[in-house]
Amino acid sequence: MAPPTPPTPPTPTPTPPQRSLLGRLSLPERNYVAEALRTETVGGVLLLVAAVAALVWANTFGGSYEEVSDFHFGIGAIGLDLSVAHWAADGLLAVFFFVAGVELKRELVAGELRDPKAAALPVVAALCGMAVPALVYFLTTAIGGGSTDGWAVPTATDIAFALAVLAVIGTSLPSALRAFLLTLAVVDDLFAILIIAVFFTSDLNFLALGGAVLGLVVFHLLLRFEVRGWYVYVPLALTIWGLMYNSGIHATIAGVAMGLMLRCSRREGEKHSPGEHIEHLVRPVSAGIAVPLFALFSAGVALDGEALAGVFTRPETLGVVLGLVVGKTVGIFGGTYLAARFTKAELNKDLAWADVLALASLAGIGFTVSLLIGELAFEGDATMVDEIKASVLIGSLIAALLACVLLKLRVRKYKELYEAEELDEDESGVPDVYEQDDPEYHLRMAAILERKAAEHRRLAEERAVAASDEPNSPA
Repeated sequence: MAPPTPPTPPTPTPTPPQRSLLGRLSLPERNYVAEALRTETVGGVLLLVAAVAALVWANTFGGSYEEVSDFHFGIGAIGLDLSVAHWAADGLLAVFFFVAGVELKRELVAGELRDPKAAALPVVAALCGMAVPALVYFLTTAIGGGSTDGWAVPTATDIAFALAVLAVIGTSLPSALRAFLLTLAVVDDLFAILIIAVFFTSDLNFLALGGAVLGLVVFHLLLRFEVRGWYVYVPLALTIWGLMYNSGIHATIAGVAMGLMLRCSRREGEKHSPGEHIEHLVRPVSAGIAVPLFALFSAGVALDGEALAGVFTRPETLGVVLGLVVGKTVGIFGGTYLAARFTKAELNKDLAWADVLALASLAGIGFTVSLLIGELAFEGDATMVDEIKASVLIGSLIAALLACVLLKLRVRKYKELYEAEELDEDESGVPDVYEQDDPEYHLRMAAILERKAAEHRRLAEERAVAASDEPNSPA
């Protein structure tokens, strides 16, 4: 009698690969991030220069600074007779928020935010990085008996300023960390936009608002039917901006809305989507002109010993400083850790949680949007606005110094990872780490190594012949 056939063991269910936190980017995403951050870094350096110039101007020739900032021009008949500082805050920053809108749209359709699972990490980190600073501000003002109106001031991160700090200290962050910082800033900008729209909207002019909405509908239809020509879109954009300003909603919302309408997905045969192309054209204007000019006319506050001491004694200003330095760091680091823990994502083996902590502290640099929200939160109280601006500057400076220390501790590791990512031994124009699965890459490398081997053999033979010809040669 034949022995019984042993039962077939059940086929084990394959375990899905664990997602990597801060893993290597795809090649297209890596190229996009590199180009975007290159422009932002240059803009960040200009932003630093503008901020320093504003402080020097305001503290040496304060009278002329105020005269220029308060100088009015425009068309009063349509409600646009504004001061220079007002034009910078409401007009130039609309360009900045337009770019933010395009960035957000691209991230949603083609970037890190298109996959809900992958998007969970930066979204949770950004939300915690805004909620905790606001909570820190609330607690500080509640204990000190101050005004809670400025709760939103320490919630924003300034990506350009942060990148300028990285450029100054010479830290070559690997692409995963740079992308995480950029995505954080995009989500941060989105919620800053919502805060401005919801909490800082004055009495509505429904006629102007209706006109702005109608203009946005026309803008959308022109894009839908692929009408081309800057001479069509620029006048329409200016009209929408003017109507939005007169509606009572902050005018920068118009820029965001138009940016979100652009198509950022690529069709067959397209090297760049229309949104990416327009962002490529407008980003230098935003980073190189709009934001630095805004900084020039917003960062000029008088700083003396008494004013600086007041930043750490008044609850509102102390709340901003603590929110930027402590709240941002704790919020982003804690949010990232919790998101990774609950999504079971493993941290990239080449990185450490100390790197996340350094980035979280770097995100405490809140300049452009923080200054804007400070002006909106305490509108009509010039003294408080100046004190809040001083606290933003000091908080951002402390956060920058803290980030510099933390990043410098790991700078050697960052350089190793960066150089490995950029290595292109076969000179194909594509980093080698992205070609490991391409047979053609290995054939090219084999040919290169064979040529080198042949050259070394030739040199060895020449040296051997030369050595044998010498009089005292052992041969």
